Formats: sequence, structure tokens, C-alpha cells
Amino acid sequence: MRFAQWVSRITGRPITFLIAVAALLVWGITGPLFGFSDTWQLVINTATTIITFLMVFVIQNTQNRDTASLHIKIDELIRVTQKARNVLLDLDHFNDSELEKLRQDYERLAREEIPLHLERRRRRAQSRSDKPTRE
Repeated sequence: MRFAQWVSRITGRPITFLIAVAALLVWGITGPLFGFSDTWQLVINTATTIITFLMVFVIQNTQNRDTASLHIKIDELIRVTQKARNVLLDLDHFNDSELEKLRQDYERLAREEIPLHLERRRRRAQSRSDKPTRE
């Protein structure tokens, strides 16, 4: 696990990008020296294929770690929020139909809450305009 984290940190740095660009420039410049041969093309094709294949796993590892970390943080926020529904702590174990039902519940809540919020805002604005101003 630590190796994947190390690779992720190294490959995500600007210097790594610059090294990759430099390697491509060297490869491109050497084309005339090798007569743009099949072997010359095979070098870059093979290298990029191998690097891409390996980076898929590094990226997936990083995403998994980030997702797990976010889940823990959100779970803690749900846990300490008085009005939160604790069922939300286990969303990652729900099947698609359960998630869809929950999503529909939240859409319904939003439709009910937004008009109430707008009405409260309108009343506050009205009460402010009804207050006499001092001169």
C-alpha cells in the first residue's frame, strides 16, 4: 500500500510531467537518426502502453483511498448531526433500488423545503420593509 502511495505522489508532481515531455521530445528528435524505423516507433508504443497499464492501478488505488477517507468523514458528520438519519451511514451497502428510493425521498424533501424556505425569506423581507426607519 505504501508503494502505491509513493508512486501516486511522485507521478502527480509537475517535474514528472516535465520528464515525460522531455522523454517524448528526445524520442521525437531521435526519429531522423533511426530513420523513423518500426523499432523506433515500437519503443514509444511499448513504453506508453506499459506506463498506462501500470498507472491505471495506481489511479484506482488513489481513488479507493480517497473515497474511503471521504466516506469516513461524511459518516462522522452524519453521526454528530442531530437531525441526520443514521441510515445514511451505510449507503455504500445499499443496492441500486434502495439508493433510488432514498434519492426520490430527498427530491421530495427538496420540493417541500424549497417553497417553505422562499416563503420565510419573503416574510423576513416584508417585515424589514414594514419597520419604520429613523431619520
